[in-house]
Amino acid sequence: MVKFQKVAVFLGMLIASGHAFAHGNHSHGAPMTAGEEQAAMGIFKDKNVKDRVLKDWDGLWQSVYPYLLSGELDPVFQKKAEQDKGKTPAEVKAYYRKGYATHVDTIGIEDGVIEFHRGKQVASCKYDYAGHKILTYPSGKKGVRYLFECHDATSKAPKYVQFSDHIIAPRRSSHFHMFIGNISQQALLEEMDNWPTYYRLNLDAAQIVDEMLHH
Repeated sequence: MVKFQKVAVFLGMLIASGHAFAHGNHSHGAPMTAGEEQAAMGIFKDKNVKDRVLKDWDGLWQSVYPYLLSGELDPVFQKKAEQDKGKTPAEVKAYYRKGYATHVDTIGIEDGVIEFHRGKQVASCKYDYAGHKILTYPSGKKGVRYLFECHDATSKAPKYVQFSDHIIAPRRSSHFHMFIGNISQQALLEEMDNWPTYYRLNLDAAQIVDEMLHH
């Protein structure tokens, strides 16, 4: 079983064990190479895609959906509308409202275990790696989903989990889109409209906006 049962407890453990993550100066590990920057934009060769371990997503994460609902992400949608002349900020926000929608408030990942917090309800499971899938979108850009599975029949956590974080090889994630379900991995691979998005729990709304605008 995972060593933490409450978000606050896990956060305290991370800090005490030296695993706190610095974001005030946008510390995301080693600077991205030109190839990694291209991959983040959906441009890469399939041969460069590598397997990754769940540890790449270790830590404590928060959904950005509440910040969308509160209006705190509006500067992000304003900028995206300016970049895409064919949409208004309201239209951009509507797109992300559907994309970010989730009931999973926070997520903790440690020692191969993912813990899902929905309000006061908590479910967890140890997940096994199930490979990766390369997807090509209508725009011609590509993405990679990293697949994990829960094999504990008694767990109430999702059986299937997929991560997408614009990274195609081993590297610590700074944010990610998560796809979860109980039907099949293929069903999740076909999901393109809802992609709950998570950033580090120690970031506030202003820091998340800054991350979205500049990274």
